[in-house]
Amino acid sequence: MKRFLPALVSVAVGLALSCGPRPAHPITRKLVVLGFDGMDPGLLRKWMDEGKLPNMQKLAARGGFYTLATTRSPESPTAWASFATGVNPGKHDIYDFLVRDARTYVPEIGLVRTEPPRFLFDYLPVAAAKLTPRRAGTPFWVRAGREGVRASVLTVPMTFPPEDLPNGELLAGLPLPDIRGTMGTFSYFGTDLTRYEEGNTEFGGILRRLVFDADDATADLVGPPDPIVGQQIREIAAKAPLDEAGRQRIAGLKAREDLRLPIAIHWNHEGRSATIDIGDNSVHLQQGEWSQWIDLDFPVNLFLRLHGMAQLYLIDADKALRLYVSPINWKPDEPPSPMSSPASLSADIYERLGPFRTLGWAEATWPLNEGRIDEKAFMEDLYRAFDDRAQVILERLDAHRWDLLVGVIESTDRVQHMMWRLIDPTHPMYDQALAERFGNSIENVYRRCDDFVGDVLSRIDPSTPVLIVSDHGFHAYRQSVNLNTWLVQQGYMTLVGDAPGPRSLVDLSSGQFWDNVDWSHTKAYAMGLGQIYLNIRGREGQGIVAPGAEARALAGDIAAKLLALVDPKTGARVVDAVYKAGDVYTGPYVSDAAELQVGLADGYRVSWQTTLGGAPPGIIQPNLRRWSGDHGSSDYRSTSGILISSLPITTAQPDIMDVAPTVLKYFGLALPAELDGKALF
Repeated sequence: MKRFLPALVSVAVGLALSCGPRPAHPITRKLVVLGFDGMDPGLLRKWMDEGKLPNMQKLAARGGFYTLATTRSPESPTAWASFATGVNPGKHDIYDFLVRDARTYVPEIGLVRTEPPRFLFDYLPVAAAKLTPRRAGTPFWVRAGREGVRASVLTVPMTFPPEDLPNGELLAGLPLPDIRGTMGTFSYFGTDLTRYEEGNTEFGGILRRLVFDADDATADLVGPPDPIVGQQIREIAAKAPLDEAGRQRIAGLKAREDLRLPIAIHWNHEGRSATIDIGDNSVHLQQGEWSQWIDLDFPVNLFLRLHGMAQLYLIDADKALRLYVSPINWKPDEPPSPMSSPASLSADIYERLGPFRTLGWAEATWPLNEGRIDEKAFMEDLYRAFDDRAQVILERLDAHRWDLLVGVIESTDRVQHMMWRLIDPTHPMYDQALAERFGNSIENVYRRCDDFVGDVLSRIDPSTPVLIVSDHGFHAYRQSVNLNTWLVQQGYMTLVGDAPGPRSLVDLSSGQFWDNVDWSHTKAYAMGLGQIYLNIRGREGQGIVAPGAEARALAGDIAAKLLALVDPKTGARVVDAVYKAGDVYTGPYVSDAAELQVGLADGYRVSWQTTLGGAPPGIIQPNLRRWSGDHGSSDYRSTSGILISSLPITTAQPDIMDVAPTVLKYFGLALPAELDGKALF
């Protein structure tokens, strides 16, 4: 994964709370907006009707419960960006987690732009990294703040890096990274690994083999990239042409690119426990026990240390020793770059609440998907992630420094991604024994959401309106669809040489990402969650498709053939819809969109390897992973989110873009002409 850890430089930034102009009349209204990522209308209705969600049922009875139309495509970054700005993706420029450089075809995590830090004499820090969000458009809380509305915005996706919020406060959410600058790199140490299994996993893990001498073993924990080494690599790479000596120097620097901390492990076989010494910490754990948060400091030089925190989980200490280390979160009181606005807010919350996870993707989906932790450990971690988000929102709610409060919890999305297989007996990964133990996991998280809503309602005046929203719904993910393989078989993409092995997130930063594609004979390529790009002449580095009529005809041809695709085993239709960018997006950034957005039928999702540009054998394959529910490449028409409003609304079919104008109108503010949404009351 291309790293976007912003500073890798500790900076003390003291920003005073911005004070914009107050309106002529004081703000006397209040409004609460709560978001639950991925909350599905079908499941919500079922459990509301069964009386299991009394607080949300009570709110719905006062106003109403509706499906909430989502974006094309129904991905979290895209949908939350439209939630915030009230505009379609053609105006906010977020279409997927990934963007690609059209000249090189190489993708990267596309949510933040970063200029790396700079050092004098490869030692003295002279400039911190500069971060800017890729999302365009203005969030409704910023517009409201400029008019004097005090807003408290808490862990809403697409709020990192934090923007200045006049008259308010903001604690960033996704895509706030871990200390390595990724969506969440976990570490796994085990005696069960062979030397051939060591290294990076497909999605976000580092595996290390443990070899014990009697009861003791040593290893190291991979931490953040060394920002000084990074500068040295960039300086050498910038000298063209790069000679052999330069390539060797870069290889040598990359070998020591990551900062590390030594780990010593003492294994008590009889006690089924272990003592782990790491950094300044000595942690004793029983088998199956989690540690508290521990502080981890990574020295760069005399002037610079990078601060993080992590949790340890001793998976096994019986016949094997297996240890999980969570992604290293930023310390809220010493982040490498501001994670809140004002910058002091994260430290203030830390002082009141103690450690809370800061990683935007807060739940341990990746280690469960890789089979390194089990369902029990995953749910324990997810409940803590939920509680961390909830306690932050409740603490700021109780501070009473707001007219508008917006808070989002994402554990609903993560539990459905991982545990859908246990409510779907037709899923290839359905396991009856596991279903008996964990088949109620999704329901339990929805009930936890309802309890949280009850806590919120108990803390606010009964006259304060409440909106509950989700960005999209959910589907079973039973079958994987290899879009690039389909493009190859249809003659739209040409491969040469030996196909590379399975790709991983690490490959996103590799210049050899598309190393087996013959661009001179390739008309289209797929990456991300359902995006198909045409190889346009003059735009792509080696484009062959003429813009204009030829490109339109090609897009129509691909769309028609995709709509005819059926599952050879069942005869079921695989693709419900294919959307052309010019038909569904408007605005200044439509040119950044893929020409085609595929909307797959229920049960099908773009394969992991397609998201990373791969073309493995076969077009449709059973999904044999624990990641068993999804939404990203589904047809948006069947993937609506939810809206519960304590006030009646004026339409039977609200859209996620309607939230922004609704809030602005509620506070008596003018609605900008560029908004695509409409006010609901």
